[in-house]
Amino acid sequence: MSIVKRTVPHIILMIYVVAILAPFVFIILSSFKENNIDIAEHPFGWPAKVVFDNYVDAWVKGNISKYFFNSAYLSASSALAGVLLSAGTAFALVRMKFVRTSKFIYQIVLIGMLIPGNVLFIAQYILVSDLNLLNTHWSLFLPYTAGALPISILLIAAFMKSIPGELEEASIVDGLGTAGLFFKIILPVTMPALVTVFIVNFLGVWNEYLLANFFISKEDLRTLPTGMVGFRDAYQTNYALICTGIVYSVVPVFILYAFLQEKIIEGITAGSVKG
Repeated sequence: MSIVKRTVPHIILMIYVVAILAPFVFIILSSFKENNIDIAEHPFGWPAKVVFDNYVDAWVKGNISKYFFNSAYLSASSALAGVLLSAGTAFALVRMKFVRTSKFIYQIVLIGMLIPGNVLFIAQYILVSDLNLLNTHWSLFLPYTAGALPISILLIAAFMKSIPGELEEASIVDGLGTAGLFFKIILPVTMPALVTVFIVNFLGVWNEYLLANFFISKEDLRTLPTGMVGFRDAYQTNYALICTGIVYSVVPVFILYAFLQEKIIEGITAGSVKG
């Protein structure tokens, strides 16, 4: 009976993994196939003829390169800005005890987590329009950065609460001021949480569609999610090219997680236990 209890969870997890990976395997194999017939006859089979031109055509002719770089630098810049602002805010609210209203401010910030992003869409559009930022990447950078602050502050603050107070006291005795304490001690120690927040924010911006679709209409400024819609319409009969475009949109996320997965897990779990 004990063997069954140990085996069943593993079988369920294996089924779940297969269900998750099967569509991605189909997409990758299809992206190397020459035509739709090969895809239809052998959906999970190795390509009859491996074609690398699909990736070149999608990157150059399908303008995937422009969409890719727009998404990459918007995701990276807004995620980095969100991390720095959240780290500074969390440090002030959690570690600087002289701020008497820190708990109240912290609660106000967390209320932002209760407001769905789509509810603010009309207000954001009016604000961006009044600031004459439509059809610029600023119209996306500012909402992306601000929208990520509540959850980012929550994660970073939870981690900072676990940092021993003796570490700060020793640093102050050694002559570090507030800025030195923050940049030389707190930020390096909080790095796992910062990496976690960066990746969460990066993925959120990378996959965002609604704001990017309505705030940006210039083709050269479109991000990958919105650009993929036009790419799909232009090549709707060429499934191999569509699959290639999908690979371009998901592979960076896999690479990012593959290199930083340990930091992500460490950042999520370390703040759950106060040391």
